[in-house]
Amino acid sequence: MIRDNPMGEKYIVLFFFLSVIISCNTKPEKFVISGGPGKKEMADLNRYLVQKDRERIENYIQRKNLVMNESPTGLWYLIKKEGFGDLFTDNDRVIMEYDCSLLDGTKCYSSEDLGPKEIILGRSEIEPGLNEGLRMLKPGAEAVFIIPPFLAFGLVGDGKKIPSRAVIVYNVNILYDK
Repeated sequence: MIRDNPMGEKYIVLFFFLSVIISCNTKPEKFVISGGPGKKEMADLNRYLVQKDRERIENYIQRKNLVMNESPTGLWYLIKKEGFGDLFTDNDRVIMEYDCSLLDGTKCYSSEDLGPKEIILGRSEIEPGLNEGLRMLKPGAEAVFIIPPFLAFGLVGDGKKIPSRAVIVYNVNILYDK
């Protein structure tokens, strides 16, 4: 004769629930995905992309017969008109007419469409390359800036008109001083 053992069943059910609870409270193992690029490979890729951007910029300058300078950071600039007074610095208010396009001539933004742009240097959110370029100017100046992706919108673009890894060309005319 088989005898029912309600106490034994309770222990089995209790053991089952305890094992589930204990297993849920343990931390999962960390998974490491191997085979991806390391630091050296990423640095090599970055150097390659910067070099390709430089070649694209130099080809553009040659096609347009421009005589431009390059800053230590990689910003290309041509100051067409010097302006007057002191160079712009942090917290200076700059109002400018501008035309922003891609190397292929595709127009992105302009003051013709959007009105003059007002910037407070060091406080306004603008591309690092444009920020650097404006600091080379004085009130009344006119300039052309060619901004490589790493000084502009990088790998992602601006989410609107400037695509990923775009080189940007700015033509600026400063309207207002400090």
